[in-house]
Amino acid sequence: MDEETVDRLVIEAKGGNTAAFAGIFDEYAAPIYRFIASRVKSPSDAEDLTQLVFVKALEALPRYEARGIPFGGWLFRLARNAIIDQVRTRRDHLPLVTAMTRETEEASPEAAAALRDDLDRVADALANLTDDQREVIELRFFAGLSVDEAAAAMGRQAGTIRGLQFRAIASLRRSLGIESGASATAPASSQTVTVEVRM
Repeated sequence: MDEETVDRLVIEAKGGNTAAFAGIFDEYAAPIYRFIASRVKSPSDAEDLTQLVFVKALEALPRYEARGIPFGGWLFRLARNAIIDQVRTRRDHLPLVTAMTRETEEASPEAAAALRDDLDRVADALANLTDDQREVIELRFFAGLSVDEAAAAMGRQAGTIRGLQFRAIASLRRSLGIESGASATAPASSQTVTVEVRM
């Protein structure tokens, strides 16, 4: 869905159109869930927090003003704040890759072992990043946000996000032994996927 369509849905939802808000939910629920699931202990917690984000969004929508910030970025900032609140109160934060290994039991033993090895390597590489670099990778590649949306979610400038992403990718490539012209590989849910590096 392009930004113009999202903006139209937001205007209609602000006017009380429940179908428009349902369209917003359909567009953002899955990426917000993936982002939250990468940060909390259990899938049920991720589901609860995803619902909470949309409840908060619905409550705050009448006061929402774009001010040059993409709506997706605003929504992910709500998600980020919900995660921070939960981590402060429950202390059950899990590393990104650990949270993605929950369903490896469904694969054959050989495939599961290979996947765990890959995820361990990625976990080690991610652990070498700064917190901000790791969050940029999560927002850009796991949640699928644009640079502007990630900037809005983190409360940073787009140029800062690009710089953090560049340094994070360079560090991941070094840690994983990937040549500079190659794609960066990252997990998404319990599978590995190839993520083309976008700036």
